[in-house]
Amino acid sequence: MKTAKTLIALALGLVAAPAAALAQTPAPAADPAATAWILSATALVLFMTLPGLALFYGGLVRLKNVLSVMMHCVSIACLASVLWLAVGYSLAFDAGSPWIGGLGKAFLTGPRGALVGVIPENLFAMFQATFAIITPALIVGAYVERIRFGAVLLFSGLWLLVVYAPVAHWVWGGGWLAQLHVMDFAGGLVVHATAGVSALLIAHALGHRDGFPRNLHPPHNPGMTMMGAGMLWVGWYGFNAGSALAADANAGAALLATHMSAAAAGVVWAALEWRKFGRPSLVGIVTGVVGGLATVTPASGFIGPAGGMLLGALGSLICFGAVEMVRHRVKIDDSLDVFAVHGVGGMLGSILVGVLASPLLGGAGYAQGMAMGSQLVAQLIGVAAVCAWSAIATLAILFVVKRTTGLRLDDLAIEEGLDLAQHGERAFNP
Repeated sequence: MKTAKTLIALALGLVAAPAAALAQTPAPAADPAATAWILSATALVLFMTLPGLALFYGGLVRLKNVLSVMMHCVSIACLASVLWLAVGYSLAFDAGSPWIGGLGKAFLTGPRGALVGVIPENLFAMFQATFAIITPALIVGAYVERIRFGAVLLFSGLWLLVVYAPVAHWVWGGGWLAQLHVMDFAGGLVVHATAGVSALLIAHALGHRDGFPRNLHPPHNPGMTMMGAGMLWVGWYGFNAGSALAADANAGAALLATHMSAAAAGVVWAALEWRKFGRPSLVGIVTGVVGGLATVTPASGFIGPAGGMLLGALGSLICFGAVEMVRHRVKIDDSLDVFAVHGVGGMLGSILVGVLASPLLGGAGYAQGMAMGSQLVAQLIGVAAVCAWSAIATLAILFVVKRTTGLRLDDLAIEEGLDLAQHGERAFNP
């Protein structure tokens, strides 16, 4: 009897031991190195908008409108942040249909220890919030010097929820484009294509500024524009390398490709201006740099450094031609060339990543079952779908804005300048 009791106790102990060990197993923890890097990358991406984009755009307008541009950037940052936490993040990254996420992550009320990969989900949400901030802020460049401030707020808020969040879900949130294996490392489609297409449409709806296209006033402060471009260049390291969501070789590859694309694009744009106008300009070379950064964004983590240089050179060449086409052939006053630089650059990089990701060209390769041909088809589908949705949704949003706040200011307010007419301030007071 004693032996039987001993055997039973031993058997019970063997059954209980794994359960006890399982109960004592710690929950998965965030990777400290990756977490530290994404914390830094989040700050870098916000730095791109505030103050980078604000200075870049602010230097390109007339002095009487510079504060309005900065006000647009700051206001969009505030509004987008609130909307992102409330519903935007959930619509983009919560499980839902292939077309849109659910509301299970609204206000991010889940457990604090939840992870996305190896980083905390609250940090991932904040990192993505900085993308949601800069994307509608890019569109500011299309409507400077003539738009109502109320229209900026209403358009930007609706656009974030109707255009940006669904496209982010399609590509990054497990939606239908992700299921097609569309490649967009850091936002050539989600950020640049959406903003570029929408910018062209809102510029057309607003109409042009006086003197367009031949007799516009020159930028009031090209030096300010250069400082803003420098901040964008540095911040783009967080934008692209941060999208690896880890402190690893992929992040390093994305950073190197990003830098080389920007550098090559600046050289090519300056050469194009030198040939066309007899001298290169500061505004021109930094515009080229930004065009190269936009072009490499969708490919940055999938290609090698030589691929980055090629994308920068091609992006600068194509975007330079697009600026001329939009201004002088299509005659749309996309004031600061959002479509030509960001839209065209983002679409070009989104297509060419299908080629440059090939391991034969130093790239990271393709998803299982994909090859160069099938990847190119997927990329073309992605570009077409994102541009079509951006256009359709933007037209609907513009219809709403025109019938609520109105879109364009009256001529007297435009002549006075948006700084005084809309905000009661001057950039410099005597």
